[in-house]
Amino acid sequence: MKAGVVDDAGKALCSVSLPTEAHRGQEFGLERMCESIRQAVAAANLKMSDIAAIGVATPGTMDIPAGIILDPPNLKPWRNVPVRDYVQKKFKLPTAFQNDANAAAFGEFWSGAGRDVHSLVLFTLGTGVGCGIIIGDMVLEGEHSHGAEVGHMKIEMTKPRQCGCGRWGCLEAYASATAVVKRAQEALDKRGAKSQLKALTNQEGGITARDIFAAAAAGDTLADQIVEDTSYYLAVGTTNMMHTIDPDMVVFAGGMIAAGEDFLQRIRKHVRQLAFPVPAAKTQLVYARLGGDAGFIGAAACARQLQQKMKSAKKK
Repeated sequence: MKAGVVDDAGKALCSVSLPTEAHRGQEFGLERMCESIRQAVAAANLKMSDIAAIGVATPGTMDIPAGIILDPPNLKPWRNVPVRDYVQKKFKLPTAFQNDANAAAFGEFWSGAGRDVHSLVLFTLGTGVGCGIIIGDMVLEGEHSHGAEVGHMKIEMTKPRQCGCGRWGCLEAYASATAVVKRAQEALDKRGAKSQLKALTNQEGGITARDIFAAAAAGDTLADQIVEDTSYYLAVGTTNMMHTIDPDMVVFAGGMIAAGEDFLQRIRKHVRQLAFPVPAAKTQLVYARLGGDAGFIGAAACARQLQQKMKSAKKK
């Protein structure tokens, strides 16, 4: 769990991280959230009385209006966890609740790569593929809190790969760091495959996405093809969002952007080939700027927005 204090201009004053230890149950987890908030406030040399509002962002399926995590696959055995109400009652402060990818997108929109645009789509590239969509000051949550699940758009149904969600043909099954490693391992397992990556397959934990991108940069043909295919899959997902949302900007975040400028240029190349000419020319494709802070900065943006709405309602 990561918590930070953010000022009214979207600047992070500090941050702290604590282990989630999801296996210890949701009651422990809720209190751990609150402890991370307390520690962040203390690290900023502030008191809780200095805090205007709190924003909480979590992964997994959720009911955003109700403030509840429903059944998060990576936080077992949590189920139907009343996050927002618990935190709000504990601190007696206005508390906003949001999906973690949505929050990261809102953070980049508020004070990161998208601070000068009106709309953006953010892809988070890590173990999976997350997404957030911002139009104006609105986070696109969807009617059932499942808007912007772009990692599970279908990009291949002829011979689809199975996704971690159990379904087939999802973008995440092709373009996440997990998928990059899996596709590379399959290529290495073919008879006659040649690659410097073979020497790394016996290392502890096996090869990583970072290894694959590094090998590609060093001229390894097999690794380069994996990277090229990954950039194409991301371009397909990006083009679909450009043709659906028509945003000012598409932002890529997460561990895979450490691949550097070459990877981004490959995505741009494929988008120019796939997209309609006008959005292909006008939509900015960039890397995120806030790194691992985007989520809590975006959560704070949601809290700030909630507080402003409450102030406006009182004036009326």
